[in-house]
Amino acid sequence: MGKRYSCHKISEGKADGEALVSLDDIMFYLIKPETGVVIEPSHDLYGKSMAQKILIFPSGKGSSVVQADGLFQLNKNGNMPKAMIIQYPETVLVSSAIIMDIPMVDKVDPAFYEDIKSGDEIIVNADEGYIEII
Repeated sequence: MGKRYSCHKISEGKADGEALVSLDDIMFYLIKPETGVVIEPSHDLYGKSMAQKILIFPSGKGSSVVQADGLFQLNKNGNMPKAMIIQYPETVLVSSAIIMDIPMVDKVDPAFYEDIKSGDEIIVNADEGYIEII
C-alpha cells in the first residue's frame, strides 16, 4: 500500500492509472478529441495526452459551452481522463463529470500536491474519500 491522502467526493466512482499534473487551468475545447492531446500552445501540458489518465489540475477556463462541448467530444472519442482531481471546481465541470460518470474529487490534503508528479500511478476512490499514490 502506498501513501494515502484524504479528499472530498464531487462525482462518484473509483479509477486507477497514470497521473497527469497540470499547473495551468484547462480549456477542454483546446484538447484534440481524437487523441486527448492538449493543443493550446502556451499550456504546460501542450503536446501531452490526457486520454485515460488521472488528470490533476487547478480549474477549468473558458465559457461553459466550450467546456461542456470539449468534454463531450473527448468522451465521445473515448479520450476522457479516467478521473479528475481539481482544486477549484466549477459548475460546468462538476455537472459534466457527473453526467459522464467520471470520478471527480477536490479538497485534497495539501501534502498530495507536494508529493504527486506526472507519471505516478495513483488510485482515486471518490466513494471512500481518498487518493493513493501507489
